[in-house]
Amino acid sequence: MKAAVIGCGAWGTALANCLCKNGFDTVLWCHDAALARNIREAGINPMLEGVPLHTNLQTSAEADCVQDCDLVVIATSSVFVRSSSRMIAPYLRQDAVVVSVVKGVESGTMLRMSQIVEEETGHTVVALTGPSHAEEVGREMPTGCLAACPSRAKAEFVQKAFCNDVFRIYVSDDIVGAELGGALKNIIALCAGVADGLGYGDNTKALLMTRGMAEIARLGTAMGGRTETFFGLAGIGDLIVTCTSMHSRNRRAGILVGQGLKAQDAMAQVGAVVEGYYAAKSAWELANAYGVDMPICVAAYNVLYAGGDARQELIEMLARPVTTEALYEH
Repeated sequence: MKAAVIGCGAWGTALANCLCKNGFDTVLWCHDAALARNIREAGINPMLEGVPLHTNLQTSAEADCVQDCDLVVIATSSVFVRSSSRMIAPYLRQDAVVVSVVKGVESGTMLRMSQIVEEETGHTVVALTGPSHAEEVGREMPTGCLAACPSRAKAEFVQKAFCNDVFRIYVSDDIVGAELGGALKNIIALCAGVADGLGYGDNTKALLMTRGMAEIARLGTAMGGRTETFFGLAGIGDLIVTCTSMHSRNRRAGILVGQGLKAQDAMAQVGAVVEGYYAAKSAWELANAYGVDMPICVAAYNVLYAGGDARQELIEMLARPVTTEALYEH
């Protein structure tokens, strides 16, 4: 069987290697022909340092590389999902299974990544998400993810395509909850980094993570997701790994913001896309649109977009009226 991965960042490269290992004839699409050639000739992608590419992995900069593929994976950054999907749409087989592994919400339209891909290609899309640092998947460290799609057949096709001795895939029909959990946890990870940068400790991070997931679940269920999804791999699992690891670009950028850098300077120093920055604006818009209380996400928006002071935002959150975590029966 044939597969194409659109996007040659660390995550796309790790997944392309995985598909090769699992027996797929796989091509990795790059946005630049010289880059595609350099990656192929070197046998390594600098974006995934220390991980040799599978000997059977091909590279291409041509959109028609998808035309004979059974499986097509969109693995660009969120801001390029629409243009990449539009680019490959004319070449997709009608029966191709299309997967989005991108975590985000499009600013303005408030569409999830799978909705953008569906809008541009006309295909029902599977979302593959969960706690999965590319660096660890590339080094074949045991990892679990969720393939979510209304079509069980498509979700199980993706499960079978990626599953092997170190990569375990579960399936779900709750694509709304799966994608929102994956997108919005990046904001909380950025906030956890800010707390680190301010010099706070593990207690503060645990508070942000726990209450952050509570507000993600409030918004997610308001938008049609199921509560249990937010306490599985696509929710709490992804939140834990992103908030606690220095692999996380969101956490690293947050640390720099907590230390006093402006958001744009922090992202420039990280040197890669920080999805939590863009997700904070989307969460602020969604919270207003759905009337959902999201104090942590709103505080993140204030710091990143409105010139707010991170320490003062935390002080104001702690000054909110105390309430129950679970309702008393009487």
